[in-house]
Amino acid sequence: MATHRLVDLEASDAYSCKGAYSVQRHRRSPVDPVMPSRYFEFSPQRSARLGGALYLAIIVLGAFAEGFVTNKLIVSGDAAATAHNILRASTLWRFGVAADFIVVVLAVPLLWIEYLLLRPVSKRLILLAVMFNLTSLAVEAISKLFLIVVMPTLANTESLHAFSPEQLQVLATLALRAHDVAFDIALIFFGFTCLLYGYLIFRSGFLPRTIGVLMLLAGASYLTACFSALFAPDLANLISPAILIPSLIGETSFCLWLLVKGVNVVKWQERVSAR
Repeated sequence: MATHRLVDLEASDAYSCKGAYSVQRHRRSPVDPVMPSRYFEFSPQRSARLGGALYLAIIVLGAFAEGFVTNKLIVSGDAAATAHNILRASTLWRFGVAADFIVVVLAVPLLWIEYLLLRPVSKRLILLAVMFNLTSLAVEAISKLFLIVVMPTLANTESLHAFSPEQLQVLATLALRAHDVAFDIALIFFGFTCLLYGYLIFRSGFLPRTIGVLMLLAGASYLTACFSALFAPDLANLISPAILIPSLIGETSFCLWLLVKGVNVVKWQERVSAR
């Protein structure tokens, strides 16, 4: 992000009406989104490493929630076994749902950092990436509602007056399925985000082109996996979970590079100056 400095005006007639008007004309409005450097100065290196730390937390929490907890408690095609596992390990289930929700929260400041870092490459394309990413996060946040209602559905004894235990298990399974569908939709938007990030990184000059290629592959991987899951389930069964390996490699590489190396500050500043 380009850092703008205010121009200090010095005039011998500063105390005259004409001089005061001249000074006032050249001052930025207090609501101008570009802050003077004395109030705020963007550090690409510090921000990149903060973004890497946020990204790493997202990956770890997501792996815990979607990998460990889901695989341990949810039994595909068996509503009774799934309900039994969730009720027996209710604390683990709640931790998994909380981790899933925290992922969405942490993704918001990460999005802001990515926007600031990549804006010097192409303001239009990074804005398009932000729109895709915000849509993805909105849908993902809604998808977590279905996870939150699973435990109350299974554990609420008052519902037994209206539904049998088997019916409650089916309702919980439907909530889990609704979450999966909504999450796939969210990842489709995120796949397009990864494609745009990959292109911007490849063109940036201050991040390795290899990372850009890996993020392009990650985006293609998400799109293939999620479109097939939604519209070609037989194909999804054949290619999953292997199809998501490029996504894991691409995002992890981007995350670790930001955390360990950051950006080439000199080339980032050159990009800023060129715009």
